[in-house]
Order: sequence, then C-alpha cells, then structure tokens
Amino acid sequence: MRFINLAMQNGAPAELILNTRDEKDRAAVYTRAFLPPQRLILLGGGHVAQPLCRYAADLEFDVVVVDDRPGFANAVRFPEAGRVVCDGFDHAIAELAITKYDFVCVITRGHRHDAACLRQLLAGEQPRYLGLIGSRRRTIELFKMLEEEGFDRAKIDQIHTPIGVPIGAETPKEIAISILAELIQQRSSRSAEREAERLALASHEPELLFYLIANAEPCALAVVVQKSGSTPVPTGAVMAVNQLGGIVGTVGGGCGEHEIVKHALDVLRTGKARLIHLDMSNDVAEEEGMVCGGRMQVWIEPFSEV
Repeated sequence: MRFINLAMQNGAPAELILNTRDEKDRAAVYTRAFLPPQRLILLGGGHVAQPLCRYAADLEFDVVVVDDRPGFANAVRFPEAGRVVCDGFDHAIAELAITKYDFVCVITRGHRHDAACLRQLLAGEQPRYLGLIGSRRRTIELFKMLEEEGFDRAKIDQIHTPIGVPIGAETPKEIAISILAELIQQRSSRSAEREAERLALASHEPELLFYLIANAEPCALAVVVQKSGSTPVPTGAVMAVNQLGGIVGTVGGGCGEHEIVKHALDVLRTGKARLIHLDMSNDVAEEEGMVCGGRMQVWIEPFSEV
C-alpha cells in the first residue's frame, strides 16, 4: 500500500495504491483516488445560475459564481455558493486559476461576454468540463470567429454546446436541471485507462486523510475493493482502525463494519494483510434494518506512515 501525489494541504489529489492478494494468492492492484471537491465555476449570475448554483451545491460541487454586475454577484442572491466574485470576466478567470479538475459553465448575458470568457479559457489550462449556453446559430458563429482568431479548433470542439442534456427544458429551473445532469454525467465518467482497477468512490475524505498525516500511531486501513448486489457503500469506501478499535471513516456501518473492525485489530496484531468476504444478506441485513442482499470484499492492511 502506498500513497502517491499526497499534497492534501493545498487540496491536490492523492491516490492510494492497494496491492492485494486473495486466499488463492491471486494478485490484484486497485487505485483509490482522493479528489478535492469539484469546483463548478458559473460565469454569469443570471436566472439560470441561481437554481444551478443551488442544485449543484446540494450535490457537493464547490460553486463559484462570477458576474460583473453587483446586483447579480452577491451572497444574498447566491447563498449556497462557496464564493461569489464581482469582477470583469477576463480578470476573474485569470484570478481563479482554472485547472483540469474544474467544471466551467459559460452562461453570461450576451455574445460579447461569451467570447471574452472563451478567449480566456481556451488560452489556459483546459477544465474537465466546459459548457456554453446559447443558440446553435450563435454558437456556430462564435466558434468560427474564435478559430479565425487562431484558437485551436480541437479545443473549441471540446466545448459542450448546446449545454446540458436534451430534456426539452424551457424554464430557468428546467435548464439548470438539464445542465446539472450533464455535469453529473461528466463527473461520473472515467477514462478507460486503468478502469478495471480504479475504485468507484473518489471523495476527498479530509478527516481520514488528516488522521493519516497527523497521527503516528499504527492503524489498519480497510478498503472495499469489490461488491455485488445491493450494499451500503460503493467500492472505494475506506476506514482506518487504530489499536484501540477507534475508527475514522466507514465501510458501511452496522454489523458488517463491526466484523471488519475485528479483522482489522487482528491484522494489526499479526502484521499480515487479508481479504475479507462480507455477506450483507440474511442475518446481517435484518439486524441493520435494511435489505442489502449483497456481498463485499474488503482489503485490510497495516498502515503506519504516509
């Protein structure tokens, strides 16, 4: 087990590499990513931005709203936003230092502002998602103008437009839902590279990561690496267990988690990692008050330093 790219103090992503072996000594490697909260930058604070900010914040996007009009860029209008920037779009984009992990929606009030935003965005590091609101005709004209100005056509073609999933949206709330659906789709997608070994859950887990960095005491890490059927957590759920049985994180709670804690304590005593097959059906599910009917494989390994 090892961490790579561990620089959590500045919000950089980390990866936990698990080299596992089952009871038949078959090896498998899994990667558990720890990604910082996805930043969603809304360039434009109009009527679509309000419900989009609210819905996106509910789904754990870290929303930044930018508009150059004080009446549209304020915390009263966007109470759910992590940050509201009242500034010109050019300057705001430069100050935000957009990265390949960001999601950006260009939803300004006009063609001139759209063009200004796209010029700045296409000249910098490309975000994970870039969407543009507007009619197909207007977008074609804008893209042609940007290409004539020398911007890379391949980058232009990566812009999602018309923005959102086609659901026949008409009202601002419906349009916001359409956009959010596309954002969820993009956030959930993963490249084919290393797909088989990359675990589903990739949340930041700051409490767990801080514990691993700040505490020198030995602990065992338990990570869900396989699942089938209905289970309380996806693959990638992770929990640290110290020598007293104290835990940080979760692999689903209830009787199943209690069983994993017992195995983790034994792993700490023996120093030997193991793969646990946990049946969530029948007695376990009944005691937890839910119908799971699934099974999980949990890899448990000693962890003493980052």
